[in-house]
Amino acid sequence: MRIQVIAAALVAVNLGACGSITRGTTEKMAFLSEPAGAQMTTTKGYACPATPCSLEVDRSDEFDVTFVKPGYRPQVIPVRTKVAGSGAAGFAGNILVGGVIGMGVDAATGAALDHTPNPVNAILVPDQPATAPARSRRPRPGAAGF
Repeated sequence: MRIQVIAAALVAVNLGACGSITRGTTEKMAFLSEPAGAQMTTTKGYACPATPCSLEVDRSDEFDVTFVKPGYRPQVIPVRTKVAGSGAAGFAGNILVGGVIGMGVDAATGAALDHTPNPVNAILVPDQPATAPARSRRPRPGAAGF
């Protein structure tokens, strides 16, 4: 009986240190554009019909985001992953308590990772730069020929 209690305690400690338990395997991301209302798609299949929007994405996914809006140039922004402070702490907790299984799970699921940038913000550029108003070509008073 005592061995079962110790084994259960070790399992509980290992799970408590596991980033996939404490942080999850997905992350909420925000997608914004100026002006608002751009369609957003990614190379991983995530999409929003119009910005601003937010989605749950897999922590291990790296992708490129494309923003498209009529009258504006498309913009592509790369989104990459990095080990986050709290993710690194959970991963280190696995090492300290001997959670080799937890380390493997965190590495496989990306639970120790965060996306950057988050939020993803696109500043869209108009297709054609605004042109200055045409200047009148009337002859000046006193100009030659008048």
